[in-house]
Amino acid sequence: MPAVTVTPGGTAATSLTVRNDSDIVEAYTLEVVGDCAPWAVVEPERVSLYPGTSETVTVRLAPPRSPEVRAGDVPLGVRVLPAEHPESVTVPETTVHVEEFHELRTEILPRRRRGWLRGRYRVAVRNEGNTPTQVAFRPEQAGEELRFGFTPGTLDLAPGESAETRLRVRIGKPVWFGKPAVWPFTVHATDRAAEEDPEAGARAGTLVRPPLEAEFVQIPIFPKWLLALLAALLALLLAWFALVRPAVRSAARQAADEVVQPRPTPGGKNGQSPGTGGGAGADKEQGGSGPGAPAGSGPGSTGTGPGTAAGGGGQSSTTIDVQTSGGQTKTGSYTVPVGKTFRITDIVVANFQGDEGVMTITFGDRKITTIALETFRNQDYHWVTPIEIPANATVTANVTCAKPGTPATGRQARQCHEVLNVSGVLGDVAG
Repeated sequence: MPAVTVTPGGTAATSLTVRNDSDIVEAYTLEVVGDCAPWAVVEPERVSLYPGTSETVTVRLAPPRSPEVRAGDVPLGVRVLPAEHPESVTVPETTVHVEEFHELRTEILPRRRRGWLRGRYRVAVRNEGNTPTQVAFRPEQAGEELRFGFTPGTLDLAPGESAETRLRVRIGKPVWFGKPAVWPFTVHATDRAAEEDPEAGARAGTLVRPPLEAEFVQIPIFPKWLLALLAALLALLLAWFALVRPAVRSAARQAADEVVQPRPTPGGKNGQSPGTGGGAGADKEQGGSGPGAPAGSGPGSTGTGPGTAAGGGGQSSTTIDVQTSGGQTKTGSYTVPVGKTFRITDIVVANFQGDEGVMTITFGDRKITTIALETFRNQDYHWVTPIEIPANATVTANVTCAKPGTPATGRQARQCHEVLNVSGVLGDVAG
């Protein structure tokens, strides 16, 4: 049986002559044995021969194009089994030379990568050939903007083996604003053996696959919407300084001018208590029209001397101090003197301990406000038009203590403690 050469994916044939040297009619069964058996057949598989006759059979070989069929010399044996004398079985042998072929399966992942300056990819390679190979990589780009780096630069693969290499793509200049820039490129994976000996590669049936295509999308450092946002913020800032701010200042100045009204100059000493009238009464105690008395301050005078308000009144204030135990209610008050009228313009409420409870402020028979103590520490109220309280009427602060607070000392107080200061003009009742 002569030797034969076969290419994976192709077919080849060799022949075998069977001769009957016995003295009886014999039938022979033929079967391929050895490594070639999965892809070799004998035609015909059974022959019958008269004594002294022979017949030639054909052995057909069809190895698949697979890494499982390794390149090189493979022994081929055909077992010839006589039916009548099985002990006379024989196995003639020959050699089948399997030619080598090169084939690579490649893939790049991902096909598209986004980044500011660099992107990373994976190149997967599988050796689909039947001989060991060394795979090299070669990038290609239309321009020269990108820089490439493979780790590792080459792969040594046995038939049927898979491996990966890491590809890093880098660009030198960033894109600051605008649209993303798309940089396409290709990667060639080459078989070193087939590349160094093209004729051998052609004989081995090297399968040339198209290069791998990929893209690097370079995104701008500052996205497009950020420019629009910065422009909008700049426009708002200019509008604020040019239009809104002057209008706010003007409105605030106008409101302050309306709130701040001229107050009468206090008579006598500053901060005199209610009931200490100014004007004519004070002059009388000092001797009326004696030496040094201001003009119009003598007995019976109706003029307004220094430190007096119109109508014979002066600026005055009083403080109401209320201390209440927890769970109790207590009221503090101030009564307007006989013959006087108290025109209140300002009050200040102090809850310096941070007590919890309710405080109600009343001017005469008019309730001014009810405040939850836990909502403030200091509170003040002002009126452009004074609230007038007649003689014998009272200013009251009614406090219901729910829980004493904790002052700056850090120790909880035993009682609630609130202070109400009332300011205004205390004047004579017009007669």
